[in-house]
Amino acid sequence: MTIPDAAPTQTHGGLAKLRARLRELYLGESREAVRFRYAVIVVDLLLIGFFVAAPFLREFPAFLIVDYAIALVLALDIAARVLASPSVRASLMRPILWVDLFVLLTLLFPLWLFNFAFLRVLRLWSLFHSEFFWDTVGRRYDDTRWEETAKALATLVTFIFVVTGFVYATFARTHPGIAGYVDALYFTVTTLTTTGYGDITLPGTWGKLLAIGIMISGITLFVRLAQTLIRPNKVRFTCPACGLMRHDPDAVHCKACGVLLNIPNDEV
Repeated sequence: MTIPDAAPTQTHGGLAKLRARLRELYLGESREAVRFRYAVIVVDLLLIGFFVAAPFLREFPAFLIVDYAIALVLALDIAARVLASPSVRASLMRPILWVDLFVLLTLLFPLWLFNFAFLRVLRLWSLFHSEFFWDTVGRRYDDTRWEETAKALATLVTFIFVVTGFVYATFARTHPGIAGYVDALYFTVTTLTTTGYGDITLPGTWGKLLAIGIMISGITLFVRLAQTLIRPNKVRFTCPACGLMRHDPDAVHCKACGVLLNIPNDEV
């Protein structure tokens, strides 16, 4: 009589315990879990700061060492979030995860994907558009105008640095107007705001088309940010009858169908 191998069962049990522990840390409500999530967000902000400052740090000898160390941290974070998710398959289908995976690739292959390194700043967009952030830091402001404003601002800032990185990677040292990263940032901001001083212009048809795209996108993003700031304050609460999601903070009845609402607030 042969004794069945217990290794697969033990391995499966170990993975289940690991997932349960990670789920407790990433999704739990305990004080330990909240502190852990705050630490993860602080690390995320430090990574984003490194991505923004990377063009100024490339010449330092230790740059690649820091780059690979950050790749390890990001890989562990991505793996932990996937394992902590209730559904691994659903987690793998989320666009935010694919953004983070591409950022990880640029860190793992910095020499091959040098021209795409500017896309690392997309991590800023994925952080501020994740439920992980709003369930932790922004819990009080979740589903409010403050969340929409922060997301719109993060999108605008991300767009500025992504375009700046693209202009720098494409035209630096080949176009006399773009001598460094600050010149690329200056061109992006002046074009984005349609100021158009004209002291830096990109050559050829593609340069003109890029400037047009920056101006149109910039106007759209500024309008979006202005809307979130000016629009009357509403709370998100789905009406059980008609599905209307935005109501006045003190609404008792739905304006669309008149059904009685029970909107929770800080006093309850």
